[in-house]
Amino acid sequence: MLLRTQALTFEVLNQRYGERYKWMVLLIVGLGTIAGVLCTSCFNVAVPALTHAFHLGQDHVQWAMTAFLAAMTIGMLPAAWWLERFGLRRIFMAALWLLIAASVAGFYAQTFVQVVIARLLQGVAAGVLQPLGIMALMRLFPPHIQGRASGILIVGIAFTPAIAPSISGWLLDQFGWHAIFLLGVPFALLALVSAQVWLPAPRPKQVPLFDWPGLGWLSAATIGLIEFVSSLHHSGVVAIWTWGYGILTIVSLICYIRHAHRLPHAIIQLHLFSRPTFSRGTFVAFAYGFGLFASTYLIPVFLQNAMAFSATDAGLLLLPSGIALVLTIPLAGRMADKFSPRRITLAGLAIFGASFLVFVVVATRVQYWEIVAATVVGRIGLGLILPALNLATLHEMEPQHLGQSSVVVSYARQLGGVVGVTLMAVFMEWREQVWGAVAPGVFQAYAQGFLLLSVVFVLAILVAIGMKDAKR
Repeated sequence: MLLRTQALTFEVLNQRYGERYKWMVLLIVGLGTIAGVLCTSCFNVAVPALTHAFHLGQDHVQWAMTAFLAAMTIGMLPAAWWLERFGLRRIFMAALWLLIAASVAGFYAQTFVQVVIARLLQGVAAGVLQPLGIMALMRLFPPHIQGRASGILIVGIAFTPAIAPSISGWLLDQFGWHAIFLLGVPFALLALVSAQVWLPAPRPKQVPLFDWPGLGWLSAATIGLIEFVSSLHHSGVVAIWTWGYGILTIVSLICYIRHAHRLPHAIIQLHLFSRPTFSRGTFVAFAYGFGLFASTYLIPVFLQNAMAFSATDAGLLLLPSGIALVLTIPLAGRMADKFSPRRITLAGLAIFGASFLVFVVVATRVQYWEIVAATVVGRIGLGLILPALNLATLHEMEPQHLGQSSVVVSYARQLGGVVGVTLMAVFMEWREQVWGAVAPGVFQAYAQGFLLLSVVFVLAILVAIGMKDAKR
């Protein structure tokens, strides 16, 4: 089939395909998001290989992950403005092209600096792609089926981190870490072709000038926060670099707040946080991102460094939890349409946080089946959270604020992920120095890492209790 050279309008495509067209758009955007999520989670199993290949410690190698997550977090910020200015079709396809080019560049990288640069570019592309799915969902679907649509959108996205360790572990053992860069390319190409054929032409629209100063202040605050956490370990609390990054973060936030008060079309409008449910939901999204990304980083590294699993075996061990996740999400999506998304979110947070306690209680004698059971239970909790959290957080927002609100929630989740991965890598480096990198001390070190994750989810639960339910 020849690709259509001229895009059709939304009205024409909606008339041609009828009720199923909004589901087609959701599927296409979901494919692109899957490509970005694959790039997010595929590199976790490569940490030991990169430490050996470039003779670096965990606290340095983690920049291959945190550079991606930081760029992804910053890339989300202009997504709502770009969507209004250029339309879904253009911004979606541009992000996919960037993701493909960065993946190919990473495949040919020869130095660790080149690896980090490629990951940065991948992160920017994935950051633009990440909020588009929830934006399309909230605009195209009526409230009474948003939970089901959210479940369908997320099921593929959530299954991706579950299978990524298995596939990337096999690629690592067979072809080396370079091959992992190409994992998301097939999905990106499929999404690119589908977007060319079925996504509508953009509508002419007048939008305010882009808030470049606001993006600069928030980017500086994001980078400052990441470097502050890293500097706590390699330089110490009293080091000038640590204080410098902390001051950079605080000053940047203060400058942005002053800037946003003066500019009506700031990149993140402060009046959004006057809604208690939205502000609490944003904090829960941050804590959830912290726990999700930190655990996705910690579990494969624990299996390889403490349990002596190969990358392939570590990935295969996590496969049952991925199946449990896929089976949970559609059910959770339907539940979110019938019951309180806040209560579903609370249940998911409790189950996900409790799953880490297995590694804490039986750290030095954990068995294979216990690891499988704990990860399966954790992914059931994760499956409950994913479709419900956005609905629980955004139900109070007006339609004109949904785009920016979606970006804020996604930004908070990814910022939590950046801090989570960075802090966990630094924390584990510290605890291994205290307890040792061999048994039985290494098990105690990782037990304390999992305990930290449980504490984070307890805090998230306490905040989520104060959120209000949607009126039905």
